[in-house]
Amino acid sequence: MNLDGSGWSGEGTFTKLLIAALREFPAVEALKVEDAPASRADTGFSFISNELYVLFESTTQTVRRRKLGFIPASGMLREQLMTLGGLEAALAAIPDIGVPDYSDDGMLQYLRTERILQPYQTRSYKLIELVRIYEAGTLPRRD
Repeated sequence: MNLDGSGWSGEGTFTKLLIAALREFPAVEALKVEDAPASRADTGFSFISNELYVLFESTTQTVRRRKLGFIPASGMLREQLMTLGGLEAALAAIPDIGVPDYSDDGMLQYLRTERILQPYQTRSYKLIELVRIYEAGTLPRRD
C-alpha cells in the first residue's frame, strides 16, 4: 500500500490504529492522510481532526457490445475490488475499531474521546479525535 502522510502532523492514536488496519487490506491500493483545518487545542481539551482518502484497487476488462443494435464495439469496464461500504463492514469486524459513529455513501466518520491525566497532580484534559474516511478520486461533497 502506498501511504502519503505529507499533510499529516502524525497526531492521533486512533488515526494510527486505522492506518495500521488499512495496511492489512489487500484491496487498499493507496492512502492519503491529512490534518483537517478544524484541529485546535485549549486549556481543557485538545481536538484533533484527520481525514483519510482511500484508493481501492480495481480490475479492468474488455466488454463487447453493439452500437445502434448492429455495429460491434468494445469498451473497457473498470471494477473496484472493494467499496466504502465493504470497508465499513471490514473495519466494524475489528474489535479495536468497531462501527463508525456516522456513515453515508461517501464518508465514514469516527469520533473518539479520552481523558488524559497528567502526572504530578496537574489538571487533566480531554482529547477528542475525529477521523473521516473518504474514497479518493470521487467528486467533492457539497451541501
